[in-house]
Amino acid sequence: MDKKPLLMENRNKFIEENKGFIYSIACKICNRKLDWVNDDELSIALIAFNNACDTFSKDKGIFLSYAKVLIKNALIDYFRKSINTPYLMFKDEEEKIDYIDTKSALTEFEKQQENLNRIEEITLLSKELLKYKLSFDDLVKASPSHIDTRNTLLNVAFKCSREDHIVDYIRNKKNLPIKEMTLLTGTNRKFLEKWRRYILVLILILSSNDYSYIKSYFNIQVGEKYE
Repeated sequence: MDKKPLLMENRNKFIEENKGFIYSIACKICNRKLDWVNDDELSIALIAFNNACDTFSKDKGIFLSYAKVLIKNALIDYFRKSINTPYLMFKDEEEKIDYIDTKSALTEFEKQQENLNRIEEITLLSKELLKYKLSFDDLVKASPSHIDTRNTLLNVAFKCSREDHIVDYIRNKKNLPIKEMTLLTGTNRKFLEKWRRYILVLILILSSNDYSYIKSYFNIQVGEKYE
């Protein structure tokens, strides 16, 4: 597939052939079986796949890998804008997607291409972090080692990334509005202060459309606990 979008008659056939792939990605992110008739998440995933058909070019790597990134981020954005916010969690390892056969499995070339795209985004994020007098070394030092703490902070950042006034405050003041965040999330002030650098970076990433591959690298999915 090159930069020219698929003709509609070919597009419909191509999408139909890859509905299993779309379903697998969406179910993995949502951590449950979905229904094409009743679940909005599959409609979101289908739209994202169609968008991938429109925007893919060879410099973006392998198409299915690119489509997977767009589906993941579309669902994260959908959760962020939804009234009923699910509990999110980091997954340490990528789970196998049974639908993808060996011909479509992640190849070394695909991994390299994803890494290149991710490096471009990391470079962009590094420049943005300088505005906050932060570096990736600071982020590594400020990162929690315990997965439960990381998941708690992810959900704090996720809730805050949904609030435009909080995101605007951060981008304008280059700091966190701790009082507002405490009221919004019900989280202890000292806890937010302790992890403020980590939270700030998560909010910058989750609230931006510039870090698609970084968000995909986080491997976020819906957890078992809901609020």
